[in-house]
Order: sequence, then C-alpha cells, then structure tokens
Amino acid sequence: MNLQGERVIAAAPEVTWTALNDPVTLKACIAGCETLDRVADDEFLATMAIRIGPVNARFKGRLKLQNIEPITSYTIAFDGQGGVAGFGKGSADVKLTPEGTGTRLAYAARAQVGGKLAQVG
Repeated sequence: MNLQGERVIAAAPEVTWTALNDPVTLKACIAGCETLDRVADDEFLATMAIRIGPVNARFKGRLKLQNIEPITSYTIAFDGQGGVAGFGKGSADVKLTPEGTGTRLAYAARAQVGGKLAQVG
C-alpha cells in the first residue's frame, strides 16, 4: 500500500521540524499509532493498530528515523510483529520546504503486511 500527500503548516520549518521530532506530536501525525516511546534520539518503541477488512491487528515494534537532514527531511521506518495477524513494516519519506511564512510538508509512505492480514487484504 502506498500513500502520498502534502500539507501546508502555519509554522516555520524550524518549528515544524522540532514538532515532528517530539514523540507526542509525531504519534498524533501517524495514523493508527497508539503508543510512541523514545528509546534513543532516533528510535522509538511503537504500537500501531490497523484494520483490513474484518481483521483488526495491533503491531508492536520499532520506529526509527533515518536519512536525517535536519530541518528539511527524514525517513520514518517501522518494523513490527502482530502475533497471529502477522507482521507489518513500512516507511515514510518526509520533506519540509518553506512556503511563505509556513512550511509545506510532503510525504510518501509505503506499507506492507504479511500473514493473516495479507490473506485478507
């Protein structure tokens, strides 16, 4: 599954970058993210919930920030296990560019599931 999009944020790139590196803000930005606990500057323990058709699954795993270019971009990578539901992994490239007094946030995300969820979806 692939998702992409753009949003204009009414804050300067520096402010937006700081917010996107805050666990509370980052958790709120990731669909299905239930918990996000920092374990290193660039790594978090995460719980993600998804639903595909009639199957609900909760994945526990690691979310890592990679390819970090301060104030302009990073890649968010997730790898987790969902018990009998299978596994989930994915990544999202996030890019920030100045737009007037605000910031344009562009993202391109890829997700993959395996196991029972893959059979349904």
